[in-house]
Amino acid sequence: MTREHDIAVIGGGLVGMAIAWGLAHASQRVVVLDEGDIAKRASRGNFALVWVQSKGLGLPDYVGWTIRSSDQWPRLAAELKDETGLDVCFERPGGFALALSEAELAARKETLERIHGQPGVPTFSVEILDRVAIEKMQPGIGPAVAGGSYCPLDGHVNSLRLFRAFHIATTRLGVDYRPSHAVRGIHYESGAFRIETAAGDVGAGKVVLAAGNANARLAPMVDLDAPMRDNHRGQIVVTRRMPRFLRYPVVTLRQTDEGSVMIGDSYEDASDDAGLTMAISAVMADRAQRMFPILARTTVVRTWSCLRVMTRDGFPIYDQSRTCPGAFVACCHSGVTLAANHAYDIAPMIARGALDAGRLAPFSARRFHVQKAA
Repeated sequence: MTREHDIAVIGGGLVGMAIAWGLAHASQRVVVLDEGDIAKRASRGNFALVWVQSKGLGLPDYVGWTIRSSDQWPRLAAELKDETGLDVCFERPGGFALALSEAELAARKETLERIHGQPGVPTFSVEILDRVAIEKMQPGIGPAVAGGSYCPLDGHVNSLRLFRAFHIATTRLGVDYRPSHAVRGIHYESGAFRIETAAGDVGAGKVVLAAGNANARLAPMVDLDAPMRDNHRGQIVVTRRMPRFLRYPVVTLRQTDEGSVMIGDSYEDASDDAGLTMAISAVMADRAQRMFPILARTTVVRTWSCLRVMTRDGFPIYDQSRTCPGAFVACCHSGVTLAANHAYDIAPMIARGALDAGRLAPFSARRFHVQKAA
C-alpha cells in the first residue's frame, strides 16, 4: 500500500478541519475525505458559543480541557485572520445563563456547586447574580428574569465564517480536500491504511476519524470504539438584524456580529435533522422574549434543526488504536469551543504518532467499558 499522504482526516466539519489545519502546520501531508455538501453537518447548524461555565458535571477533567481551549481561542482567531483575511468575530466578554424563576435560579446554583465540588476541578470564576446586578451589566432584561450565572471565560464566534476560514487556510497550506469521498471501508495493511471511498481508494500512513456521528460506524474498522447518540436534535430560531442590544452571549440566545439574534434551547429525541417541531420553537421564542422584551417586536426570518454530535455520555472521545497503529478518533459535541485544542494540542500529538495519555486518558472510550464492568 503506497502512502500518498502522511495523514488522512475523515470528516470535513469543524473538528476535522481544525485538526487538519493543525496537522498542516506540523508539516504533514494531509488529505481530508468528506461527503461534501450532502453531509448532515452539525458545523452548519451549531450555536457558535465558546462556552465554559456549564461544562464538566460528571467528568472533572473536561472543565480544565474546556478552559484551556477558551484561553487559546484568541490566538486561533488571530492566526486564521492573518492567514485568510477573515475575521471570525471571536469575542470573550463573558456570558450569562439566565433564570426565569427563583426555582430555576436555585437549580442553576446547585448545578454549578456540583461542578465546582468535584475533585480536581480547576478554580475559575462563575458568579450567581441577582436581577439587579445583571441589569447593571446587561440593560433590557425582562421583569421575568430572577437572576443568573455569569462566567468571564465565555464567548462566541461567527461559526460559519470560522468553517470557511479553516477551509481557506488549509487549502493554502497544501491540504488536499476531497468532497464526494464518503468512506466505505478502512484497511490496515503493512503499516499503512487503505481507505475505500465513493470515489476510489486513498492511501495514508495515519488516519483520523473526525466524522461526527458516523464515527460509530467507522471506528470498529480500525479496532476503536465511538459510542454515539444519533437521535439528539436541536432547533434554532433566527431573527432579522437588529441594532446592537446584547452586550453578552446568553447560553440560550446570542446576537451575532451581523445583528441577528439566534435562539436555541431545545433537546429532542429525534433522528430527522430536516424536521421541525413548531411547538418547541414557540416555547424557545417565548422564553427569549421574556428574557429580553425587545424581541417581542422583531421578526423571525429562518429556523432550522440539526442533529447534535453527541457521545453516549456527552463528553469528548479521543483515542488511538492499539492494533492499527496510526489510527485515531476524535468525537465531541463542542466543535466550536474545542477548536483551539484540536488545532494546537490534538493535531501535534497525532503528527508525533501518539496521544498524550496523561492528559487525554479521561477522554478515552475505555471509560464506557469500565462502567459496564462495574
